[in-house]
Amino acid sequence: MNIIVYLLFALVFTLLIIAYLVSTLWRVRTQLTLIKDALEDIKNGNLNRRVLATESDMTRQICYGINEIALSSQSRLIQQKQSEQAYKRIMASLSHDVKTPLASLVGYLEAIESKIVVGEEKDEYIHVASNKAQHLKHFVENLFEWVKLDSGEQIFHFEICDLNELSRNIIADWIPILENSHFEYEFDIPETEYSMRIDATAYTRILNNLLQNIITHSEGDNMALRIFENEQQAKIVITDNGKGISSDNLSLIFERMYQCDHSRAAKGNGLGLSIAKELVSAHKGTITASSILGSGTTFTILLPKTL
Repeated sequence: MNIIVYLLFALVFTLLIIAYLVSTLWRVRTQLTLIKDALEDIKNGNLNRRVLATESDMTRQICYGINEIALSSQSRLIQQKQSEQAYKRIMASLSHDVKTPLASLVGYLEAIESKIVVGEEKDEYIHVASNKAQHLKHFVENLFEWVKLDSGEQIFHFEICDLNELSRNIIADWIPILENSHFEYEFDIPETEYSMRIDATAYTRILNNLLQNIITHSEGDNMALRIFENEQQAKIVITDNGKGISSDNLSLIFERMYQCDHSRAAKGNGLGLSIAKELVSAHKGTITASSILGSGTTFTILLPKTL
């Protein structure tokens, strides 16, 4: 009798195990079907598709992994579309920045070649055409540098050099330009040597772009450059007494192709400050701007002494 009870108990237990396994296999099969459908959906481009799973599901890790892949792919797709839209806007802006001065330059040269203008007027046309050509040259140089920075192809040559001496050499070339632009200026650069690892060409471009920005856009007549240094970093502060930048524009001035005053688009290309920021970042530094409308703008660059 005891043997019969034992056998019945064993039979019931076995049936329960079989029922549990069948139930589990059914759930797994159902989930595999859902996973297959989800993968097919994702493959067809529906990156919003997710696979629901509970903590008790044997396939939960697979489901979580599929959901993460779909979410990551969705994020990359959104970024790609945003990047494509940004590049379309950039190309439209580039087209305008090239076509407008180029058409003007061609017009001046055609007038000279056709002898429509003579004498002093011809000389004036040649002068204006030369300025237009210089503008295009400056724009193309900025564009090529921006493309190299954006693609990560820019090669930097960091060497130990005297930041103060380098700054003085750069400023010396700007003095006649500032005077011709009717700017008063003040430079406060320490006489002591301050050695640090720096790419001299990139640093020159940073200062050139900031000074050019002041001359082109500030509408002021006074600027100053001061350098402060300690054992950890160098601080370069450049100020002007121009019209200033509104708070709405201030947070955007370092973005590519951004121009505060779109009505004066021909005066700039929106690349200078963006390039300056990228070059400062390459030195592990930071660049910020503060401004008061009607009182001027201050650019502050912090460069670590050791990269």
